[in-house]
Amino acid sequence: MLKEIVLSASRLGKQVSSPEGTLTILDDINLEISAGESVALVGPSGAGKTTLLALLAGLDHPTTGGVRLCGEDLGKLDEDGRALVRGRNVGFVFQSFHLVPSLTALENVMLPLELGNISNAGPRARDALNSVGLDARTGHYPRQLSAGEKQRVAIARAFVTNPSVLFADEPTGNLDTASGDRISQLMFDMNRQTGTTLVLVTHEKTLAARCDRIMKLEAGRLLA
Repeated sequence: MLKEIVLSASRLGKQVSSPEGTLTILDDINLEISAGESVALVGPSGAGKTTLLALLAGLDHPTTGGVRLCGEDLGKLDEDGRALVRGRNVGFVFQSFHLVPSLTALENVMLPLELGNISNAGPRARDALNSVGLDARTGHYPRQLSAGEKQRVAIARAFVTNPSVLFADEPTGNLDTASGDRISQLMFDMNRQTGTTLVLVTHEKTLAARCDRIMKLEAGRLLA
């Protein structure tokens, strides 16, 4: 049985102005990603990986082409509409964690639930932290956590809303090898358990190899 396409891009392009003239960051990107699939976006620095991730998530506007995310044409939505689609369907994990320093681990994980007016935010956030092995750290602030623990909080926050798609941008980039391995295992375990589609930007060949599919970007173009 064919799986539902949850994310697609058609003729996607991104250009920006520079002192040297117009700079093409992405050129004619076409892709389809199915529900529950794990996909690695790889390529050299400057290839356009993070820009592509931002376009697919509706965080940036393409110059040409379009993106469909969970059945919605992002190009037909204003910023509030795109934010609503992200809030309902998307989770994010970044290299630099993006935790709110003035909030505890529990409060950081509760945040997307509260912003979405989702009930039982406290118990759901506790369950999410328990699932990543941080039930003993719920009252700790980011400054009191190791880098690996911060990333586990970020993963709990990303998965607590049961997103259809998780975007991860170099999620192990700031971690030592052992912590990176644990975070990688956690992401793929949760990808399998929840059926969440995983779209992962990484330079790590071993991490990319664990994905169902690898897409390589070079000089702004997606290689076959």
